[in-house]
Amino acid sequence: MSHTITDAPAPWRLQGRGYIAAFRDGQRRLDDQAAFVPPSLQGKRRGAPWAYMMFVDYATSPVGPYHELLFIPGAFDFAQGRYLSISRIFVSSEDSVVNGRRNWGIPKELAQFSVQYGQEGVDRVQLSRGGKTIADLRFKPWPLPLPMVGGLVPPRWRTLGQHHEGQEFIYSPLANGIISPASLRDARFDSAEFPDLSQASCMACVKVRRFWMTFPEARIQALNSEAAHAA
Repeated sequence: MSHTITDAPAPWRLQGRGYIAAFRDGQRRLDDQAAFVPPSLQGKRRGAPWAYMMFVDYATSPVGPYHELLFIPGAFDFAQGRYLSISRIFVSSEDSVVNGRRNWGIPKELAQFSVQYGQEGVDRVQLSRGGKTIADLRFKPWPLPLPMVGGLVPPRWRTLGQHHEGQEFIYSPLANGIISPASLRDARFDSAEFPDLSQASCMACVKVRRFWMTFPEARIQALNSEAAHAA
């Protein structure tokens, strides 16, 4: 790390904007290493072959502004229940990497982001690391604002789980904001660094024009010996 890391324990309160895209993909690609699922969760994915990608532009957070791109391959069986899980995530902040792993077991890694809004009506997001492109995305938003009320979503539908360093983390973010329909016009990925969603079908996409989010403290417990060994 190149600087002294800010210690920012949960809860976090954040504001920003971004995109959410839902994909239907092949069962095998979501179950194997192409989805970057950790060994302790492999074979535990349940339900239909749906996956989610999110780009988030945090304007405010306890560690300052930063960008984020994440992938959720679906829901998995955890000791405390069945939850969605983030298997791959890049952020533009070292402070976010360290605190995200420490607070919620989220497997954040550092990357460089280039974000351009509104060029010919398109928003473009590019990620790179070591001079190599990880992802290049182009989104087209539509001017139809709609309210997003996270409090209306049952907790079990917005609860996530992670396995990290021999522990299980369970947490339930809450967000409210304004969304509008959008489309993912183009998506290119380095499959060695991020799931290649160009091979999947994008079924829905929304632009989150503004949001207010709370990340609470996680419920943390030790993994059983078999799962801890796999992790």
